[in-house]
Amino acid sequence: MDTLESELERARDLSVSAIADAIEQIGFSCTRCGACCKAADCEDTDSTATDVDSEEHTATVFPDEIRRLQERGYDWRDVARPMPYGLTADDENDRTDDASAEGTETAGRTTFEWALQTDACGDCTFYEETDGTGACTVHEDRPLICQTYPFSVALGGTSQPMGEAVDREGIVRAHECEGLGRDISRADAEELADTLKERAVRELEEAIGVRDTYEPVDAEGVVVYDSEGPKRPDGTAIDT
Repeated sequence: MDTLESELERARDLSVSAIADAIEQIGFSCTRCGACCKAADCEDTDSTATDVDSEEHTATVFPDEIRRLQERGYDWRDVARPMPYGLTADDENDRTDDASAEGTETAGRTTFEWALQTDACGDCTFYEETDGTGACTVHEDRPLICQTYPFSVALGGTSQPMGEAVDREGIVRAHECEGLGRDISRADAEELADTLKERAVRELEEAIGVRDTYEPVDAEGVVVYDSEGPKRPDGTAIDT
């Protein structure tokens, strides 16, 4: 049985050239459609994401990536929220300025990842669109998962973003995106491949860190267990 450590070694040994070959074979060019940054089927932007029939955007972000975005002047909750998997809508409790109001959190709810913050419709809070063309307002500091979408690598312990793969080449998986199948230069393929390898390594290092630092805490509200230990939704550490 593969362990996280053995998968990490596999990730570190991945050939950037081979990944680039696979990306070239599949093909990709971003059309800036914004589909990977937006909630599915949200039409009522005046409602909260929990009030509309939508599948909100969930992109994993690592603690150090959150802090890098904080250097731009954002608070922790401006950048990230507890990953909603396993949490109820009320448990997330981090979309509005008054989200920390007393009595709004449910005790004992836990998750093991951070997700990029979303707006009222469930779109990534850093996404903006002009005349149908999307843009990331923190593009230079966007998380690795955003830099590498729609691709992932098929290693245990790594993320498979936004559903099942729609194409594959060797260890590389491609997920739903209208930019797939388009020509990509070798230089761009190699740059993307190098970042994809970096992401695979980082995901496995984070998973190992979460496992090794995990120690259950008795705390009210939502607890996020990341590789640095348990935290509250505002990113502050919980003493163990």
